[in-house]
Amino acid sequence: MAPFTSQELRKGFASFATGVTVITCLDEQQQHHGITISSFNTVSLEPPLILWSLKKQSRFMPWMGLGKKHLIHVLERAQEDLAMHFATVKHDQLIGVDHQIADSGLCQINDCVAYYECETVYVHTGGDHNIIVAKVISLTNHPEKEPLIFARSKFVGLDFAELKTI
Repeated sequence: MAPFTSQELRKGFASFATGVTVITCLDEQQQHHGITISSFNTVSLEPPLILWSLKKQSRFMPWMGLGKKHLIHVLERAQEDLAMHFATVKHDQLIGVDHQIADSGLCQINDCVAYYECETVYVHTGGDHNIIVAKVISLTNHPEKEPLIFARSKFVGLDFAELKTI
């Protein structure tokens, strides 16, 4: 195997298809924020743990530390615009976004495939990112909805009717 550049590595990583999530949280003033994340992964059923990563210098890091709660939204196939909306930094992120405030006080974007209310239990350093490990506190799932997939730097869809169950 030959050496590689950062750009080649990025393209290589893009070959791995992943789901697309938006994670919402509250800052110190109880203002709502959201960010698009595709690094979501399951860790454990018992206890129920997930992980995702965030750049170390992200403005979100103070709001994702130990004991902090956040809501992970698995985006639906038709929610590409939401993925792009939360992928850029802007103030008043919820303007024009169909949402409600969940019982937890966190912003819940409407019509997603699944929702995981979580609490951060570990933060690990991983190169230029922090790896957030969170315990799932509650879950809402809509298996009839099709998730948004991201691969090769594009949003893609799958025909779930033609997929085989393993």
